[in-house]
Amino acid sequence: MEEYKELIGKVISKVIAKENRLIFTFEDGSWCKFYHKQECCECVLIDDICGDLEDLIGSPLIIAECNTNEGNTDKLSYTWTFYKFATQRGYVDVKWYGTSNGYYSEKVNYKYYANDFYRYEC
Repeated sequence: MEEYKELIGKVISKVIAKENRLIFTFEDGSWCKFYHKQECCECVLIDDICGDLEDLIGSPLIIAECNTNEGNTDKLSYTWTFYKFATQRGYVDVKWYGTSNGYYSEKVNYKYYANDFYRYEC
C-alpha cells in the first residue's frame, strides 16, 4: 500500500475527474494530479468511482492511499489501481484499469505541486 502523506490534512477546494486524470486543488494553493500519459499500445483510464467526489471538498483529507493488482494472459497485461480518499464527510474509491501488450506501462502517474504556478498542467 502506497500512502500520499503530503495530502493528509489538506483541504480540497476543487476536483476535476476526466477519463485519464484526476486533479485535486487544495485551499492552500497546492494541487496534485493522478494521470496516465498515453503511449502506443496501452490504455489506462478511470474505470469506476465509488462514492461522491463532492464529499471530499471542504474537509481535511484523513486517508489518501493506493493499492494495485496486476495480472496477465498470454497476450495481455493488465493492472488495476485503487485509490482511496477520505474526509470526515465521506470516502471515495477511484479504480483505474490499465491494459497493454506487456511492453508499455499501465501505471497511474502522480504529481504534487506545492503552488499553483503550473495549475492543471496535463
